[in-house]
Amino acid sequence: MVLTAPSILSANFLELGREIRETEEAGADFFHIDVMDGIFVPNITIGYFIVEQIKKAATLPLDVHLMIERPDRFIRNFIDAGADILTIHYEADSHLNSTLNLIRLLGAKAGVSINPSTPVSALEDTLQDADVIMLMSVNPGFGGQRFIPHSLKKIAALKSMITQKGLTDVKIEVDGGVTVGNAANVAAAGADILVMGSAFYNSKNYKETIQAVKEKTNSYGR
Repeated sequence: MVLTAPSILSANFLELGREIRETEEAGADFFHIDVMDGIFVPNITIGYFIVEQIKKAATLPLDVHLMIERPDRFIRNFIDAGADILTIHYEADSHLNSTLNLIRLLGAKAGVSINPSTPVSALEDTLQDADVIMLMSVNPGFGGQRFIPHSLKKIAALKSMITQKGLTDVKIEVDGGVTVGNAANVAAAGADILVMGSAFYNSKNYKETIQAVKEKTNSYGR
């Protein structure tokens, strides 16, 4: 079954408690939380204090995505704040395997993300140290962007690499431009977790949106 992870950055922060409750009632599987530093990506969002507040209100696992330079500096802070999955960028960490192992050591699942311009082959020696591989299907930094079509080939290539290495527990997460309309294609290519931002929080009915995604993808995933 393909899992859904609404991106809290697209929620109404003036009504964040209500948004969290309604997202959970809609049947989502995770909360996706984007952390941006204004250096690695051209935007600034939230820090671990806000993650801590979200953790107090949420019952779903927190999927925290660090789009920051030298993420190793803040691993403990975000895990202490409540991150259940902590994802760092291949492009932002010069000691990637060590950082992924630290995330696991501190009790969270370790994720690694690559930008659209980074080939899947760059992860070949990292897969065994990760629980989640996140493929960015837009250039990171801003919500509401359109899905980059060639991302489907990258998802399929990553799926093949994971299968060949026998790493069946490693999940593929896709972040960027995922909608009800393209969810089936993304899942068919091999995605296990779909991040949805504006396509979810701008929809008229959260529950119907989740149900539509589940119906379109129920024959895919693990």
